[in-house]
Amino acid sequence: MSFFNKVFASVGIGSAEVDTKLEKDTYMPGETVQGVVAIKGGRIDQQIDEIYLALNTTYLRESDDRKYSVTAAIDRFRLTTPFTIRANEKRDIPFSFQLPYDTPLSIGRSKVWVTTGLDIKGAVDPSDQDYLKVVPNPLMSAVFNAIDQLGFRIREADCEETPRRLRGRLPFVQEFEFVPTSGLFRGRLDELEVVFFPAGNGSLDIIFQVDRRARGLSGLFSEALGTDETNVRLTVTNEDIPSIQQKIQNVIQRYS
Repeated sequence: MSFFNKVFASVGIGSAEVDTKLEKDTYMPGETVQGVVAIKGGRIDQQIDEIYLALNTTYLRESDDRKYSVTAAIDRFRLTTPFTIRANEKRDIPFSFQLPYDTPLSIGRSKVWVTTGLDIKGAVDPSDQDYLKVVPNPLMSAVFNAIDQLGFRIREADCEETPRRLRGRLPFVQEFEFVPTSGLFRGRLDELEVVFFPAGNGSLDIIFQVDRRARGLSGLFSEALGTDETNVRLTVTNEDIPSIQQKIQNVIQRYS
């Protein structure tokens, strides 16, 4: 019987099981994620080489004029050193980690989830998956509110691969695409694209891509040549929140 238990465990039948329980499911970038990994031993004792948490998302990569979705690890956290889980043993392993500041927000098609994995030598590794809802921090919320007050409405939000010169530590950035539906910029802009580059010191770098609407013959030529777009960087902190709408309006007006 012991022989067959080992064979079954090697293909995942009667092997150890893992279940991750998060303290909550909604977090802001930079916030501490806490929870417990609950492990239940299988039919036999098993050596666990490692328990890890991987924070994942997907982004769009372009190849041969086609876009396809790629899974990417935002970060990975090792929880334990090797140990043995006894047959039918139950063990809870608490954990905490800081959600990286560049974690994508749960807006549009962007999803973020935690995968828990057990590395078991000579066996199918059990795993668990839990989705997080990542919401803007107060500074990001102030930026979104300001853009909304200026008459823009969000049209799309996606994580997309970006050239090395424009990326941070990850191979992609999250782009928020807005269109002017009212206010000062309706009829002056086709769209406004926004990318956040958060820093751990409480500041936020914002890249605005201002896409001007074609006006007159020169505007039509610019649009045809792709020169009707301007990229501009703005850095803000929490101290700027009271005046952030005016700062963003000034930037857009200058390049629209």
